[in-house]
Amino acid sequence: MAVCDVVNTSAEKVGDVELNDDLFTVEVQPGILHEVVCMQRANRRRGTASTKTRGEVRGGGAKPWRQKGTGRARAGSNNSPIWRGGGTTFGPKPRDYSYKLPKKVRRLALRMALSARFSEGNMVVLDAFVMPEIKTKDFVSVMKNFDFDNCLVVTGGDSDTVSLSARNAVGYKVLPAAGLNVYDILKYRKLILEQSTLAQLEERLMV
Repeated sequence: MAVCDVVNTSAEKVGDVELNDDLFTVEVQPGILHEVVCMQRANRRRGTASTKTRGEVRGGGAKPWRQKGTGRARAGSNNSPIWRGGGTTFGPKPRDYSYKLPKKVRRLALRMALSARFSEGNMVVLDAFVMPEIKTKDFVSVMKNFDFDNCLVVTGGDSDTVSLSARNAVGYKVLPAAGLNVYDILKYRKLILEQSTLAQLEERLMV
């Protein structure tokens, strides 16, 4: 098993932890990561873009001018798509962009993303991230101890104090272990895992 240092919020080593090879030493396949990221981005699309067809545009009841004799092109309605203010041809309508990949593929991609950060040396295991009060300044000072200006922090539970402290800090995001996903791991250059999250990730990804 791979071994990783466990540090405190002052970036001082306080111990070691063995990492599950099936989670942190998986061969990274960029194609699978790409598929899962595309799925996540598609699932986040609102899909509310909408345009009116010629049948939905108001007006157009009267023929603009008579059929013959004017010298102009024949026209039957000012709702025509070729007219200014007319309907739109093949325009977007509200739709659902979401789709699903197999659960095994999603779990494999998450293990690959974790393995990528560990192999790069961009992953830190923290003994515990405890903040007595909600304060952005204190959160940023902890990040400065690690010299991280772009980081994803994964906590063992719903730590409101930590997540609210990071809310206004640019370049940081706090997630519970249950919400960890491929897109956010790849979006942020550094990854901090609370030691308690390791067991939760094994339980979630090694089923």
